[in-house]
Amino acid sequence: MEFGITFKGFVSPDRARNLVRQAEAAGFTYCWFYDSHILWRESFVAMAMCMEHTKTMRFGPCVTNPNIRDWSLSASLYASLAHQSNGRFDIGLGRGDSSMRVMGKKPATLARLAEFTTKVKAMVRGEEVEYGECPEPVKLPWATGYELPVWIGAYGPKALATAGEVGDGLILQIGDPDLVKWFKDQAINAGEAAGRDMSNFKIQAAAPAYFGDMDYCIEHTKWFPAMVGNHVADIVEQYGSDSGLVPKSLTDYIEKRRGYDYSKHGQSDNPFLDFITEDIVKSFCVLGTVEDHIAKIKDLEAAGTTQFNIYLDSGDEEEIIAKYGREIIPVFNG
Repeated sequence: MEFGITFKGFVSPDRARNLVRQAEAAGFTYCWFYDSHILWRESFVAMAMCMEHTKTMRFGPCVTNPNIRDWSLSASLYASLAHQSNGRFDIGLGRGDSSMRVMGKKPATLARLAEFTTKVKAMVRGEEVEYGECPEPVKLPWATGYELPVWIGAYGPKALATAGEVGDGLILQIGDPDLVKWFKDQAINAGEAAGRDMSNFKIQAAAPAYFGDMDYCIEHTKWFPAMVGNHVADIVEQYGSDSGLVPKSLTDYIEKRRGYDYSKHGQSDNPFLDFITEDIVKSFCVLGTVEDHIAKIKDLEAAGTTQFNIYLDSGDEEEIIAKYGREIIPVFNG
């Protein structure tokens, strides 16, 4: 089991440097950043900074999207960061939620996401590539042949299939083991149906982790199911609540959802939190005592999770990293 942390862009530069050094020493192997350039500061600048203060930790956006940058710029950016970090760079990729919708723009289609994945990976390797927005072929003459790992964030059946068909891993913003298995199986089955070797396909469960009394933990993390509900609402709108293509546990919990404020994306002061129940927060997050965390992560591991990625957005970040380093990561990787 690998362990990661995720930052939003409001973490100060000094604190980000300290946190990544602490996390690497504690045994975390990944650091991810939200990529939403209007809501928060530019994430790739922060990644480049943090790379210089670590030696082994891998970095990447969680998640970027195909519509926010020209594809040649994306490829150049990714290849540059991979080169200067000595190969410690991945990307998480989605259709584009907050970074596009906060501007009133639509997310990318799944076909565009799949094409972006294959063509940007090729450009990063140094191959000549043609794509729609560019009338001439593009080749990075300085590329070093880096094989860029692309993790795809997905929930719906078609998105999960796309992740399995073209991705190297799957990002699931949820800490519920049963749902992780349900999503994971669809992606892996799609990859196998496409003739891919899925033995090294990675599964990330990304969710807040918090220690303490359960009521205290719930109060600090109830923002997270609201953020997930935003994605689930899109799926229900497309497939319907009775299609059988979306788990009933997901469709039930957004039944009373009234909306979503993208300017408060992933934040505790989002005004649309009333529909979140205690059971949903407990299901989606990793909360309670050290023993509770270990039990939940073991269940996630049994469901196929290969990385637990902690959204460090709820407070007490230094203490959470320290406890994981002392008491949890050694249980899995000691």
